[in-house]
Amino acid sequence: MGNDAEKSAERKEMVMENCICKGCPSYRDCAGVGGETELGFCLSETGKSGCIREENGCICDKCSVMERLGLKNLFFCTRGSEEEQPGK
Repeated sequence: MGNDAEKSAERKEMVMENCICKGCPSYRDCAGVGGETELGFCLSETGKSGCIREENGCICDKCSVMERLGLKNLFFCTRGSEEEQPGK
C-alpha cells in the first residue's frame, strides 16, 4: 500500500486521464490560463474556476470520475468542491 502522496498522485492521474471537462457546454478556453487548472475541477481543493462564470449545462454526471470517486454534486467549476456544496 502506498503513502498518502502516492495515493493522491494516482487519484490525480486517474482524474486527468478520464476527465471530460473540455466537452462541457460551460467550459471556457480561459480555464488553464494564469495557473488555473483547466481540467479536473472535481479534484481541486476549491473546485471553482476563476474564469467560468456561467452555467450553460453540466456533463459531470456523464463522467466516469463521478462514480469512481463517489461524487454526488455537479458544476464543480462554478459551485466548488464536493465538500463545499450541500449534499444531495
